Amino acid sequence: MNTYLTDILQSGALMITTITGIVLLLVEANRRGRPATSFALAIVGLLAAGMTALIQMPAHGTGFSGMVQTGGFASFFAALFAVAGAMTIALSRSYLARIGWFRGEYAILTVFAVVGMMLIAASNDLIILFLGVELMSVCLYVLAGLARVRDRSNEAALKYFLLGAFATGFLLYGIALIYGAVGSTNFEAISAAFPAISAHIMFLAGAGLVVVGLSFKVSAVPFHMWAPDVYEGAPTTVSALMSTAAKAAAFSGFLVLFVRTFHFVGAGLNTVLAVIAAASMILGNVVAIAQTNIKRMLAYSSIAHAGYMLAGVAAANAIGLMGVAFYLVAYAFMNIGAFAVVSMVEDDHEQHLTLDDYAGLSKQRPLVAALMAVFMFALAGVPPFAGFFGKYYVFLAAVEGKMTWLAIVGVLTSLISAYYYLRIVVLMYFRDGAADVAAKPSVLTMVTVVLAALLVLQLGITPSVVVQAAQRFF
Repeated sequence: MNTYLTDILQSGALMITTITGIVLLLVEANRRGRPATSFALAIVGLLAAGMTALIQMPAHGTGFSGMVQTGGFASFFAALFAVAGAMTIALSRSYLARIGWFRGEYAILTVFAVVGMMLIAASNDLIILFLGVELMSVCLYVLAGLARVRDRSNEAALKYFLLGAFATGFLLYGIALIYGAVGSTNFEAISAAFPAISAHIMFLAGAGLVVVGLSFKVSAVPFHMWAPDVYEGAPTTVSALMSTAAKAAAFSGFLVLFVRTFHFVGAGLNTVLAVIAAASMILGNVVAIAQTNIKRMLAYSSIAHAGYMLAGVAAANAIGLMGVAFYLVAYAFMNIGAFAVVSMVEDDHEQHLTLDDYAGLSKQRPLVAALMAVFMFALAGVPPFAGFFGKYYVFLAAVEGKMTWLAIVGVLTSLISAYYYLRIVVLMYFRDGAADVAAKPSVLTMVTVVLAALLVLQLGITPSVVVQAAQRFF
């Protein structure tokens, strides 16, 4: 009993988030029609979980019979997921009220999605990894179709569910094959047995299927086709959560498996990941140029950024691990901020979502335009914003991993991305138009967006804060 109590205390962030979700269920059952309480409790609970994760980061270990990691890597990502979830809920309150879908279920589903994300990062067993992926995915399927009277929202939920279920089949079958080859689903057992089974056809097939399942979750080419339609059809703040925290969770799964458990340095699977990364960078950036809907543009941008981060995973070295961790933190704040501005400009009838709708925004709403410009510069990788160092670290990892060609592809495609990111800045500041924010943003929304912009700038000026944490606690 004492052992399990210790395990619960060491998994503080995960437990606090889970308890928050259960409390929200009870509150919503007894206070139906008053979602403001649920939203406030969700934000408080997630922030408490984030603080607990930061406090417990130095205490690295395992719990629950070696199935869950505690501290270190798990706490680092738990803090990221908690903060991203809290920011998303804070941004969603006024947005959902404006479009007529301010429901307590939104906060509950978001909190339980964060629980799934934390399970993925904390997993020390393939079964826990699978449970985390499924808990996160089921919540996101429902969130994507939250505005159920809207055809696009229903379409987004259906596409995400059908393709997600198909990808889950690949992931689960891959786990079964790895178990067949190793005789265990525990990461430590797999890592110990790796030299003996690394060339086993069953193990390689299982690892390949796991790559397919996780690649779908990060929307990497050729498993990306769901992303543009789902991002466009889902409520904008849900798209923000899917493109940041959910993507970070899937990448934490990539890191814990392919960098920390499977020692595939110089092996064929690294080449497969490198090819997927290059294809994602090329297709995501090239197709984004042709988009006129800003949510679809950000969706293809998300595909390209998945390619950048996969370059760090393919390198399978310490710099890659640290670089992807930093990139995920930076990308979370950049993309949450960008989608937040999109949610401000969008009206309650899914209008004002084209790029031309941003023409002249600087004259109507100078602060909102300035914030959007910060996020666009950061996503393009312009210094001194966080996006620059994110790309620098993953490209450096590729070079150190003897994949210089992949770093070259990344640099060239980053130049392409500058066009469609800076095009929005040009429209806001150098084109005439009647762009305006659909409704006056709430104080909570503006505080959250300004905080995201400040963090993007701060991480660009002092990237060592995250880098040193990753180096020390991983």
